[in-house]
Amino acid sequence: MDLRQFNDYLQTHEGYIDFSGEVRDFMHAMVAEAQRITSEINSSYHSMEELRELMSQLVGYTLDSGFRLFPPIYSDFGKNIHIGQNVFINSGCCFQDQGGIEIGDGCLIGHQVVFATLNHDLDPLKRGNNIARPIKLGKNVWVGAHATILPGVTIGDGAVIAAGAVVNKDVPPLAVVGGVPAKILKTIY
Repeated sequence: MDLRQFNDYLQTHEGYIDFSGEVRDFMHAMVAEAQRITSEINSSYHSMEELRELMSQLVGYTLDSGFRLFPPIYSDFGKNIHIGQNVFINSGCCFQDQGGIEIGDGCLIGHQVVFATLNHDLDPLKRGNNIARPIKLGKNVWVGAHATILPGVTIGDGAVIAAGAVVNKDVPPLAVVGGVPAKILKTIY
């Protein structure tokens, strides 16, 4: 199984991941690679150019020269993270990206933000399986420190996610949201 086949599998199975056979083997291989790369990123000082190269290895394509990262960073998959141009990711962020994470151009990601694209099945007999849903951030989104973005959420262009918010529903463009669960506090303009 390769990344395209895995993503096709997610589409075909409506995000439901049954941890058996080649799906399990592929995910274990991706986890091992992501752990190796993030361990390298987090283990010592690297120049911004070196960090960009290591992050490019993690995501599987070359990031633009405007990408900035303050380590540490954590990812348990890596290859389903899609980062636009001129993105800044602050320290301690966690990317659970099996379901796909898209970060638009110009986004600012605060300290220790969590992107969680997986949920466990509610049925106790199937709880070991996962349901994957993508997370999408539009352009110029600002995500405050310690925010958590949950599976299936789309955040519109120019929106602001307040520090500590738990975002479980879509956020319209230019909205400022905060709280647990996040609610619209105001709009910009």
